[in-house]
Amino acid sequence: MIKKKLPLALFCLAVFLALGVPLAGYQGISLQRDVTVAAGETQDNVLTLGGNAVVDGKVRHSVVAIGGTITVSGEVGEAVVGLGTRVVIKSTAVISGDVVTLGGTLEKEPGCTIRGDTVYLQGPEIGDKLFKGNLFQGVLLFPLIPIIIIIKLIILFIWLILALVGAALFPKQIAFASEQMRKSFWPTFGVGLLAIIVFTGLVLFAALLSIILIGIPVLMALVAAGIIIKIFGRLAVFYFFGDSLLRAFGSKKVSAMGAVLAGLLAIGIIGFIPIIGFLFSIPLNIMIWGVAIRTKFGTTENMFQKKQAVMQAPPAA
Repeated sequence: MIKKKLPLALFCLAVFLALGVPLAGYQGISLQRDVTVAAGETQDNVLTLGGNAVVDGKVRHSVVAIGGTITVSGEVGEAVVGLGTRVVIKSTAVISGDVVTLGGTLEKEPGCTIRGDTVYLQGPEIGDKLFKGNLFQGVLLFPLIPIIIIIKLIILFIWLILALVGAALFPKQIAFASEQMRKSFWPTFGVGLLAIIVFTGLVLFAALLSIILIGIPVLMALVAAGIIIKIFGRLAVFYFFGDSLLRAFGSKKVSAMGAVLAGLLAIGIIGFIPIIGFLFSIPLNIMIWGVAIRTKFGTTENMFQKKQAVMQAPPAA
């Protein structure tokens, strides 16, 4: 029987923000319309947009589809995530992580192995889960302009999709970056503040250069870099808050997907609170920039550490 756990998936409200540019260059991801991992074949990650993903062999990490279908008869090391997708889990399938299906269909044959959580919400159920029992009654009583509420809900949905995709494809990097933020909060905060100041100056300078055309590609590159930094940094912050929240409620083992979605839920609710939400967003954004840059997107503890070690090393005899 399908477990409708993880109330964190309740923020399914609007449309997908494509991740093609940052993901296409990531090693080990098949970013195609149709992807087939044949029996005996091994792939790191699979991401398909509107196509069909067939896994007869082994996927070391995650399978993610937007639309289309996912059919798994082989092995998936972490998560299977479908958004508006028909997901079919065959009897021979072994999935070590979670199975998340939002707005699509899920078919599980007897005998399949799913070691994580199974989240299955169809379109009508998403609305029922969101508003049943006046879930947001206390939050939405504030005098907010309706258009602001709509914008906030759309932004929440976009972050939901990014959280699902990011936690499925980069769980180790997100978890590592979050842990470094916990260990070195103030250094991370300082790096984030400095990064925002420098980045703002560069954007203004590039905007001035745009008058003579040469600044246009520079400005576009800066905007793209800022988007990627913000996406990864926010996912790491979601993980940080979500992991702390779930452990405070007694969870001993927290998955990357669960932590990121729990953090999204908590931060999303705070964002609806007038004044407090705005004030909270200021240090939040500083930490977002700091954790992404200081850990080089979750690949190292401190991006300046190696450089300093080289500068301090004594000259060779």
